[in-house]
Amino acid sequence: MQTNLWTNADHVLWYLAKADKIPHRTEGEGVLLEQVPKTVERILDLGTGDGRLLGLLKIDRPQVQSVAIDFSPTMLEAVRQRFAEDETVEIIAHNLDDPLPSLGHFDAVVSSFAIHHLTHDHKRSLYEEIFNFLVPGGVFCNLEHVASPTQNLHNRFRQAIGIADEPDDPSNILLDVETQLKWLREIGFTDVDCYWKWLELALLVGIKPS
Repeated sequence: MQTNLWTNADHVLWYLAKADKIPHRTEGEGVLLEQVPKTVERILDLGTGDGRLLGLLKIDRPQVQSVAIDFSPTMLEAVRQRFAEDETVEIIAHNLDDPLPSLGHFDAVVSSFAIHHLTHDHKRSLYEEIFNFLVPGGVFCNLEHVASPTQNLHNRFRQAIGIADEPDDPSNILLDVETQLKWLREIGFTDVDCYWKWLELALLVGIKPS
């Protein structure tokens, strides 16, 4: 049975302490921000964590209506604190292993380092759900932890982010970029590409046809 550590407060706090120190993370976030039009009216953030990505998106889009989803109690508490005074953000406790609830439609769906915790079958089914949630012309941006093509590159990545001496996280179910891009195209997304990549960090983007 797959182990998921994200309901464990100690694991979440360990991750949050390291998150800001991940090399090149802000580069990937910057490219993602460029892909989301500033005119969007609704954003869905899947696996919002402490709300970091949504907070960045709202800097230039302060009035955008947003739905933030996560299942970790520690993360949910953190995101509630972050947006405590912001009535434009709806926060929902939900495990992405389960089908998404009825949420309406969105101009953009984003995710940051969350979907790789799902089994591959669940990843693909979630991508189909995302496609159906998007309005025509809507954008899906997934800043993700992906699989390295070789063990040597995987080791290099772990060394670069300072966890070479720690065991692999059993919550991670990593998948290569090419397979995920292929899925997005099969589902119906257009302009599908890897818009940015550094070792095991990658930004996958697709547009729902107008």
